[in-house]
Amino acid sequence: MPQYRVSEAAELFGVSDDTVRRWVDAEQLPAERDPSGRLVVEGSQLAAFARSQAKSTPDPSGVGRSARNRFVGLVTEVVSDRVMAQVELQCGPHRVVSLMSTEAVEELGLRPGVLAVAVVKSTAVVVETPGERP
Repeated sequence: MPQYRVSEAAELFGVSDDTVRRWVDAEQLPAERDPSGRLVVEGSQLAAFARSQAKSTPDPSGVGRSARNRFVGLVTEVVSDRVMAQVELQCGPHRVVSLMSTEAVEELGLRPGVLAVAVVKSTAVVVETPGERP
């Protein structure tokens, strides 16, 4: 099972090393010492903690969908010509870009600052790893 040092866990969560140490001290995140004496977290424990900490913004549309991948965020940029548009949303730490018709952008009233939901339904999702971990 892969192990993550405090600094690596902090980077994955977008927090400081001290925050991760506080989680460990508060027994919210189980950790142990590796043979070198460094504080490490087992990958499965980190994954369980990530899931428990995930905060999803409620979908403001109230529409039920079969697509499970919904990203609520703010429109940050719209670039369009007469036919097509590129719409960028900032959904928490994630930047989501969609290409759509200019007509759809106008109908939805998409412009910077508008709250929107990016709904992703795909038959192909690529998952990559950075390589073998010790």
